[in-house]
Amino acid sequence: MAGAIRLHRYTYADYVGVEMTSSTRHEFLDGEIYAMAGGSADHAALALETLRALADAIGDRPCRAFTSDLRIYVESAGLATFPDGSVICGPVQKHPPGPEETALNPSVLLEVTSDSSEAYDTGAKLAFYKTIPSLRECILVSHRERRITVHVRGEGETWDTRVAVTGGRVHVPSLQVDLVVDQIYRLSEVRC
Repeated sequence: MAGAIRLHRYTYADYVGVEMTSSTRHEFLDGEIYAMAGGSADHAALALETLRALADAIGDRPCRAFTSDLRIYVESAGLATFPDGSVICGPVQKHPPGPEETALNPSVLLEVTSDSSEAYDTGAKLAFYKTIPSLRECILVSHRERRITVHVRGEGETWDTRVAVTGGRVHVPSLQVDLVVDQIYRLSEVRC
């Protein structure tokens, strides 16, 4: 409704309080707290296969791969969220007023889309992610078709988009790894 007045505006401390006592994960954005939906079996498998490829590529680099249990805070947007996966290189920079498991400095972020999240993941959330100074790549894995999209930070604030579909592969430069579409989707029921 245009011009609607919000009845509640939560602080980040309010959000942290909800998170510490709730069995459901929540996202915090612009003073609002949103419950996050659970994922399907395919969603979980796609996230795992992609994270496995990223973790294997880390090798001896001073980086670590994290599951969706690690909260990421996007300072420019006031967004606290749980991406499907992340890679952090170097020490984890923690968001001071939040719980210890809230990081500020991902190098790579992973989102597996779903019916309920696709527009947000590929639109506003991606735009928020691109404001993170440490972020080198954002990987979007489609739930609708065998397609992996990698958004790569170039010089300055420019971003390049690379897409691979069935039979293809897409490069993640910061980790020097190719994500092979058919390998990521090998156990998935997504059969496009």
